[in-house]
Amino acid sequence: MLAIIAAAGLSADQFAKYLVTTNLTLHEPVPIIGDFLVFYYIKNPGAAFSLASGMTWIFSILASAVVIAIIVFARRGKIRSRAWAVMIGLLLGGVLGNLTDRLFREPSFGLGHVVDFISTPWMLPAVYNVADILIVSSMGLFLILSFMGINLDGTRAPSRAAQRAERARAEAEAAEAMTPIEPDLIDGSHISKENPDAKP
Repeated sequence: MLAIIAAAGLSADQFAKYLVTTNLTLHEPVPIIGDFLVFYYIKNPGAAFSLASGMTWIFSILASAVVIAIIVFARRGKIRSRAWAVMIGLLLGGVLGNLTDRLFREPSFGLGHVVDFISTPWMLPAVYNVADILIVSSMGLFLILSFMGINLDGTRAPSRAAQRAERARAEAEAAEAMTPIEPDLIDGSHISKENPDAKP
């Protein structure tokens, strides 16, 4: 599932960029839904959302390292949760989408400019693309899964309340085990003085 989602994300990103580069004019805004959604084709030499321009080669190296790390981690077979597979697949697809631009677009290998075209001025001042959306979506899903305590193997980690209850129960059992036994319960001295003839 992880590979399928990553491949679908990469394909969607590159296909959208193909349509943009062949149909839109550079630096010419095209309102789609008024100012709510505008297509604005730019070439970004920086990071996601047009940040840190002029550091393309650094992001190419970092993105390559992230891709390798994800592939190595996934091949270990520890990801058994479908939700985590979706999250990592979205991240891999997004990173690959922008890395493909940096490696194979102008001006040169490793220094290529990323195609950005989605502008939502009411939400963000930056221009972004499908790959950026995939990366941000993966981070949001990561936070949700972490908050819900879902592990990579699909099991759910106990909540803090359950952990506190379990710890309190363990402490109670330990305290009960350490409680000394009263001597009169052993030698029979607990026999009531009102009945001296009673035998232990």
